[in-house]
Amino acid sequence: MSVSTTASRVDDLLRRSAARVPERAALHFGTRTWTYADLDTAVTRAAARLLDLGAAAGERVAAYGRNSDAYLIGFLACARAGLVHVPINYALRGEELAYLLTQSGSAFALTDPALRPALEEVLEDTGVRRVLDLREGPGSLVADASAGPVPELDVHVRDTDLVQLLYTSGTTSRPKGAMMTHRALVHEYMSCLMGLDLAADDRPLHAMPLYHSAQMHVFLMPWLAVGATNTLVEAPDPADLLSRIETDRHGAFFAAPTLWVALTNHPDFRERDLSSLRKAYYGASVMPAPVLSTLQETLPDLGLYNCFGQSEIGPLVSVLRPEEHADRPASAGRAALFVELRVVDGEDRDVAPGELGEAVYRSPQLCEGYWDEPGETAEAFRGGWFHSGDLVRADAEGYIEVVDRIKDVINTGGVVVASREIEDVLFAHPQVAEAAVVGVPDTKWIEAVTAYVVPTPDADTGELPGALTDHVKDHLAPFKVPKAVHLVEGLPRNASGKILKRSLREDEG
Repeated sequence: MSVSTTASRVDDLLRRSAARVPERAALHFGTRTWTYADLDTAVTRAAARLLDLGAAAGERVAAYGRNSDAYLIGFLACARAGLVHVPINYALRGEELAYLLTQSGSAFALTDPALRPALEEVLEDTGVRRVLDLREGPGSLVADASAGPVPELDVHVRDTDLVQLLYTSGTTSRPKGAMMTHRALVHEYMSCLMGLDLAADDRPLHAMPLYHSAQMHVFLMPWLAVGATNTLVEAPDPADLLSRIETDRHGAFFAAPTLWVALTNHPDFRERDLSSLRKAYYGASVMPAPVLSTLQETLPDLGLYNCFGQSEIGPLVSVLRPEEHADRPASAGRAALFVELRVVDGEDRDVAPGELGEAVYRSPQLCEGYWDEPGETAEAFRGGWFHSGDLVRADAEGYIEVVDRIKDVINTGGVVVASREIEDVLFAHPQVAEAAVVGVPDTKWIEAVTAYVVPTPDADTGELPGALTDHVKDHLAPFKVPKAVHLVEGLPRNASGKILKRSLREDEG
């Protein structure tokens, strides 16, 4: 393999672990177990397969599949072959799926056989010229990677080359492809290792979708870099996860707050022996305070880590560590190792500690910009700093509190209101399971504060809207009280757990 002597690429991390601990189990998935040596050679075989099919350096390869060992091999094979991996939410169909395939300019697509029909329905509207099954059966990527000679690859991949297009979650606008280089992700992995105490003996369990940057780049890849034994499941089932933690003695687990809610509410949570679990990670949205309390009371030796970030920076920005939770429960922690963070006003001037402003970053973890979006790129990186779109406040020690997305701030009667402040009050009501607040266009108020609430099973739904209005009145100023409270069965979310407020506003429109 022809490589630069100064390169530090994503797939090099696996290669180095395979050199250190070749016979250690790297990955369990279903009935298959891969040692580090086996996984590394499988990646090389899969890279050769993609190149043999005509994939050229820099071409985009869409990945449309659920969690599997083949999905991981596909990503690392793209990295090793000099291709650009494009992870796509497996729940997308029709126009949304076609948009990502077309906007990314993907020439190849890797998919699960069960998802192939949805992919083929939109192919004629895209530039995809070849579809390859990730798993299940002869000719699939994982089957061809599992055995046979290990070829020599005649490729030259630099650490400054693109390795992935990470599409933003699309909570406020259409997704944009953040252009991530090998160098950016390797720096981000180091920030994760340092800030999250990831160790080779953690026995981590992985259940969130690998197409999302947090599960792949904050947890699975960094743990592979240090030689941990990882277990991957296709989908997060609370009963199965609790059973696995007890039986296989997993020591570390990451989940979005929605999954932590499901786990702590499951009847098995207090029945299973979960004492092996020492590190619990959460992020992507607000963790309800009762869930944190339940985890701390039930598992007093558990270390809690709040991870905050966004796709454009790989995604980790900041961490609130276990020893910091007691004093700063509302904080998202301090900037990660390779992240420089400022809080600025609308003129990009630093604000004083404690004042609200936009979080902006400089970091080697940052993307190169947005794929085929020069205007969006210039706006996001104006002044040499990446503008996150997050409204935060930072104290004198650098701890940040995330108040809202700037686009989610509500202008009601000319007064600016943070939707998250109202959501926190709604969350505190005993009959509220979930809540989201948005601004709806209104001729009188400019934007009317509007709440969407998922009631608890025992809620008095007839009386609840009025009770919640009174509840907010008791805690907040009158102009922050919702003008309307809608009870709903569920809130629209992406697979990372983020509420799609754009969908709520569109429904109102």
